[in-house]
Amino acid sequence: MPNREPLKPFLLAFPGPVRDQLVAAVLSGVKVSTTGLLAEYEAEQEEPPPVGERSALIDSDGREVAVVEVTEVRVLRLGDVDLQHAIDEGDTSVARWRAGHERFWHGAEMREALGDPEFTADDDTLVVAERFRVVELLDPVAGTHPGC
Repeated sequence: MPNREPLKPFLLAFPGPVRDQLVAAVLSGVKVSTTGLLAEYEAEQEEPPPVGERSALIDSDGREVAVVEVTEVRVLRLGDVDLQHAIDEGDTSVARWRAGHERFWHGAEMREALGDPEFTADDDTLVVAERFRVVELLDPVAGTHPGC
């Protein structure tokens, strides 16, 4: 691997089967967007990433498996997420996409990360919708976890 500046981690979900599935979807080209809660950025005292930022996609084993570059960032209401964004995340409908995200956002790990054990997303919840592209593969064995 060539020498390069350390990159900020690009983390999808929490380590485990969901992250492994999402990383595999990125590496296969099925997933080219992601959505996070603006509240999560606020809890971490961070700003959404700027267009052009490059990050290291991290698998559940903590390996850097690819470099991704942000190509678009939108902050919008959850109720305004459109079908194209859901498709770009690898889903088939907005309803299915939203149900999966709400399961994740309403989970104990996310509520703990937000510092709000009662957090509930609704149409007015602000989300950060990012489009990205893979610019470099770093680990040829990434995404080969069983079940992915």
